[in-house]
Amino acid sequence: MRYMKPLQLFHDLKNQQRGRLLGLDVGDKYVGLALSDFDNNIASPFSVLVRKKTNITLVASDFESLCSDLSNKTSKHVIGISFDKHQVSSDAMQVKVFTDHLCKTKMLEGVKYT
Repeated sequence: MRYMKPLQLFHDLKNQQRGRLLGLDVGDKYVGLALSDFDNNIASPFSVLVRKKTNITLVASDFESLCSDLSNKTSKHVIGISFDKHQVSSDAMQVKVFTDHLCKTKMLEGVKYT
């Protein structure tokens, strides 16, 4: 997985053919997935992955197969992080750890996210 700054992702979307965004909402037990329309104006619920904290390779494998199924429909991925400007959120740290673990599996090398 390769991190992209949000502005770079926006410019990439403008400069290439239209592509949908796949959004991830990482929770304690599940990872909710939402798929945007082709204009990237609105996202609708798409699917849910069971989050397995003890074996991240299973989650990575599920996500990899989903990405390959959607490869002609999606171009980028957005991972949601809770934000609190006064302190670091424990939920935000959980998402960061989850994303780092996905990156370490090296199963999602071609996936770009922000």
